[in-house]
Amino acid sequence: MRTRKALIDDIVIANRILASEGVCDAFGHVSVRNPDNPDTYFLSRARSPELIVAEDIMEFLLDGTPVGDDTRKPYLERYIHGGIYEKRPDVHAVIHSHSRSVIPFTITDVPLRPVVHSCATIGKSVPVWDAQDSFGDTNLLISTMEMGRDFAGVLADGRSALMRGHGSTVIGKSLREAVYTAVYLEVNALLQLQAHTLGPVKFLTDGEIERILSRLAHERPGEGYDRSWEYWSQRAGITTSSTAVDL
Repeated sequence: MRTRKALIDDIVIANRILASEGVCDAFGHVSVRNPDNPDTYFLSRARSPELIVAEDIMEFLLDGTPVGDDTRKPYLERYIHGGIYEKRPDVHAVIHSHSRSVIPFTITDVPLRPVVHSCATIGKSVPVWDAQDSFGDTNLLISTMEMGRDFAGVLADGRSALMRGHGSTVIGKSLREAVYTAVYLEVNALLQLQAHTLGPVKFLTDGEIERILSRLAHERPGEGYDRSWEYWSQRAGITTSSTAVDL
């Protein structure tokens, strides 16, 4: 079991990676379910991902209420995280972002689907949540627990979901899996946009996706999520080892 400090350090690293890889800019957020209490989760106070340090991390109940007497400003859209954790006990990390190549798939009828093996973790299908369907005219932000639950219902048992005119959210059984999926959701969107200019696109089959996910689930040391985490950490200027983190 990882210590609370190690878990919080990883949340900081995840934020730095997502900023470095162009998934998050001034906006976006990363959470991890508390392994000691599945009814709470860790998420930074409202701050740009690239600037987050360990002291920024707060703890929340699933309904978005800060634990203890923490009065710092939280992210408005923390209900995305709580709504998913409430519905999906298998989920242990959630990432929300507004990466640019993904946006066209939130406002057109073209579905986002895996086109390359490394992007299989986005799932066989990527649904689009539209706030208009349940809530009418809004500012397109998930700003209440009711909206968070509605979004979680559209995500259902999937691995990622889009929001019309807004962005995307991905989940993971671990933080490293969620970071991997968030990065490759953006990669897949860009590659799919490029491929559509050449002609009909041949997507991964459901069987191919299942085989790829099975391999990742049983990865060996130096493969998959851990290998990517180490690489992206270096690109973000972070040195990691089994015993230390240099932020």
